[in-house]
Amino acid sequence: MTSGCGGGAQGAAEAPSGAASPQAVAAASATPAAPTVEEARAFFAEVDQELRRLWTDSSRAAWINQTYIIEDTDALSAAAESASMEFLNRVTKAATRFDGMKLPAELARQRTLLKVATTLPAPSDATKRAELAELLVTMGSDYGKGKYCPAEGKTALGKYLVVKGKKGTEKKKCLTLPDLSDILRESRDWNEQLEAWTGWHAIAPPLKKKYERYVELGNEGAREIGFSDLGALWRAGYDMTPAEFEAETDRLWGQVKPLYDELHCYVRAQLRKRYGKDKVGEKAPLPAHALGNMWAQDWQGVYDAMVPFPGQPSLDVTKKLKDKKIDEKEMVRIGERFFTSLGIDPLPATFWERSLFAKPEDREVVCHASAWDVGYRDDLRIKMCIQPTEEDLITIHHELGHNYYYHYYYKLPILFQSGANDGFHEGIGDTLALSVTPEYLKSLGLIDKVPGDEKGQVNFLFKQALSKVAFLPFGKLIDQWRWDVFSGKTKPADYNAAWWALRQKYQGVASPVARSEADFDPGAKYHVPAGVPYTRYFLAHIYQFQFHRALCAASGHKGPLHTCSIHGSKAAGDKMKAMLAMGASRPWQEAMQALTGQSAADPGALLEYFEPLQRWLREQNKNETCGW
Repeated sequence: MTSGCGGGAQGAAEAPSGAASPQAVAAASATPAAPTVEEARAFFAEVDQELRRLWTDSSRAAWINQTYIIEDTDALSAAAESASMEFLNRVTKAATRFDGMKLPAELARQRTLLKVATTLPAPSDATKRAELAELLVTMGSDYGKGKYCPAEGKTALGKYLVVKGKKGTEKKKCLTLPDLSDILRESRDWNEQLEAWTGWHAIAPPLKKKYERYVELGNEGAREIGFSDLGALWRAGYDMTPAEFEAETDRLWGQVKPLYDELHCYVRAQLRKRYGKDKVGEKAPLPAHALGNMWAQDWQGVYDAMVPFPGQPSLDVTKKLKDKKIDEKEMVRIGERFFTSLGIDPLPATFWERSLFAKPEDREVVCHASAWDVGYRDDLRIKMCIQPTEEDLITIHHELGHNYYYHYYYKLPILFQSGANDGFHEGIGDTLALSVTPEYLKSLGLIDKVPGDEKGQVNFLFKQALSKVAFLPFGKLIDQWRWDVFSGKTKPADYNAAWWALRQKYQGVASPVARSEADFDPGAKYHVPAGVPYTRYFLAHIYQFQFHRALCAASGHKGPLHTCSIHGSKAAGDKMKAMLAMGASRPWQEAMQALTGQSAADPGALLEYFEPLQRWLREQNKNETCGW
C-alpha cells in the first residue's frame, strides 16, 4: 500500500498481484441458483484472504522497483501488476451476482468498495493486461529517471552544475528534478528559471505514446466492469454518483475561487514589479516558471520576493534547518513527535530500519514522496529524498498522516483499509501541519521570534496562502484534464492544448514559451504517468481546514483559527484516532460527521482561516485590474 503526495496516492501497490482462484469466487461465478448471505460471506472472506496476499506481493515488488530502478525490477513490478489486475477483474465481475441482495452492512460495504477497489482495471485479455501493467510501471520508472543535461557552454545554469564533491569541486553533467526545483525556488533570474522549467518538461514527450495506449487499455478494463470510462470509475469512489461528485467539486471550487482570485491578483502585481510589464502584463496569466515551483502548484518559493511587510520576524524555517544541520531522520522525528504529543502511538522500529529518507548515490530511485504499509500489517515506511527545507518538513507531516491512517485501520478487512475517501487520506497529515504555527516553530528553535502584531499575522497567512490557496485550482484541473481524456472529449492530438487551456481557465497560469503537441506537459507531473488520481488533493485542501477547526474546538482553543495549534492535546488526538480507525468501513459522510459534526464538505473553515488575509488583499488590489 502506498500513498503519493504533494503530493501521493494509492499507487502501484493499490492493485493486488498473483493469480489465484478462490473456491468461493469460482462458486459465485458458476452457481446459477440465487445466492445466499452465507455464500456472500464466504465469497468476501476468501477475497479478503487473497487480496492480503496479492496486494502484499504487489506492494513489495513496487517498493523494490521504486527504490532500485532497473530493468529487472521494472519487469518484476509489471508482472505483479498484471496478476493483480487479473484477479480484481475476475472478482469484480463475480461479485455482481450479489447485486440487489439485502446483505448485512459489513458485506454490503465490501460489495460497494470492491467495485472501485482499483484505479486501473485491466482488460480480461492476458496480453493486453500484461501490456497495461508494463506501461504503468515503465512510465513511472521513466519519470523517476528523468534528468536535464544542458548542452556544454549553451546553458544559463552553469553555476548550478558545479558542486562540492568528496574530492573538492566537481562538475555535474545533468540536473535531477530536485536540482531543478531548487533553482526555481532560489533563483530570481528569468532565464535561469526558464531553462530549469523547460529542461524538466523535456522529459515528458517520450511518454506520450505510452500514455495514449494506457488510456485505451484502461478504458477497456473500466468498461468490462460496468463503467463508461476510467474517469467515471474514479469519480464513483465517493459514495455518490460520478455526476454528483463532479458537481460537488465544482461547488467547492466556486466557494473558494474569490479568495484565489485576490491572491492571484496581488502576486501578479508583485511579479510585474520584478520582471516588468513586458513579461507580466496588466491582466495576464502568471508565467508558470516564475512562481518557485515546477508546476506552479505551490508559490511559497517566491514568498521572500513579495513578503507583504519586510522587517517583521523571519519565517524562514529552511535557513534554520540548514544552520542547525538537522538531518533527514531528525526531520522525520520532529514530525513523529507532533503525532505522539496527541497520544498517538510512536512509529514502529521497522519504520526507521526500512524507510528511504535520502537519495542514494549509487542507484536510481523515484524521489517523489510516498507513504507505505508494504505488508498491510503495520509495515510502515516512507520513501522520500528529504532536503532540509520547510516544504519537506511539511511534506513529512503529510506522509506520516498516511502512515498513521494505515496504523489505526490495518486490522480491518482489507477492503476497509483505506481512507473514508482518498481526500481524507491526503488531508490528515496536512491537518496537523496547520498546527505548525509560528509559536510551535519557535518552540522547536526553527524561528527566533513569533510575529506578534497584525503585520506579522498577514505575513504568516500570506505565506500559508501561497501554498494552501494557490494549490486549489491546480488540484482540481489535473483530473479535469484526465476525465476529458478518458471520455474522449480531449483527443491525443489536443492533449497539450487542452492542458494549457485548463491551466489558464482555473489557475490563470500560462506557459512562459510557446508549446505545441510535440510537447506533453501533463507528463511532467508525476501523478499523470504514475496513474494516480489527483482530485484527492483538492479535497484534502478543503477537508484539512474543516478537520482543523473541529480538532481545535476539541482542544479548547479560543481565538482566531489560524492561531490554533493542537500540539499536546490528547482530546484532539482521541477524536482523530476514532476517525482513523473507521478506515473506509462507513461512507465518508459518516466519518466527516464523526470528526466534525458536519456530514458535507464545508469550505467555510478555509475561508475563516484566511479571512484576515482576504480583507488585506482586497485593500491592496483596489488599483489592480484583477482576473485574466
